[in-house]
Amino acid sequence: MSITRRITGLFKVKADKALDRAEDPRETLDYAYQRQLDLLQKVRRGLADVATSRKRVELQHAQLEQSAAKLQEQAQQALALGREDLAREALTRRTAVLAQDQDLQAQVTTLRAEEEKLTLAEQGLQAKVEAFRTQKETIKASYTAAEAETRIGEAVTGISGEMSDVGAAVQRAQDKTEQLQARAGALDELMASGALDDATSPVAHDGLKTELDAISARGDVEAELAAMKAELASSPAPPSLEAGPKEGEEPEPPEEPKDHA
Repeated sequence: MSITRRITGLFKVKADKALDRAEDPRETLDYAYQRQLDLLQKVRRGLADVATSRKRVELQHAQLEQSAAKLQEQAQQALALGREDLAREALTRRTAVLAQDQDLQAQVTTLRAEEEKLTLAEQGLQAKVEAFRTQKETIKASYTAAEAETRIGEAVTGISGEMSDVGAAVQRAQDKTEQLQARAGALDELMASGALDDATSPVAHDGLKTELDAISARGDVEAELAAMKAELASSPAPPSLEAGPKEGEEPEPPEEPKDHA
């Protein structure tokens, strides 16, 4: 095999595969059915033409028969009048007419046979076309159903894939949310412990400043306490209801109750 043939064959195979992928079997079946209808129409037209020709020949045959009968009558009339020459001429023409009539009868026979043949062919072809039409519609319905099932399957598969992608996206969002929440909690703990300064507060936390503030607060407390002591010392002492024993003296014993007679 030459290289040209191999290349041509390769291109033909590839072209057939491309056509097979692009071909819709339903369109192919409809096209084949249309071709059969066209063929059936041609057979019917041929049958109509043969029938028309047969009818025309039959009309000519009828006319020739009338003409032969008339010539026969004229020959008899001419012979009755003693015109043998006219009778002979009429019979001669009648013989020619009868010869033409025989040819027409043969044509009628041939046309009838052709008409019967075409009628049988038309009936057989019509039966085949009807059977093919039924088969075509069945195949088209099966192909349409299979195509619908395939598309539904592809759609379901596509939806499942999308849902998987959505689930993965939700999981990633949850992971990021938990990570940010953990980071925020850790920052709050560090800021509460003073390890990190709050950049948003007007004064940053400082250990030395905190200690100085505590010393100032204690000084204020001591000063206030001293002022309260001085105020108490300058004010007179409130009178006591019972004078207690002085320091170093023993308390007097309580008086015994008196008996009242």
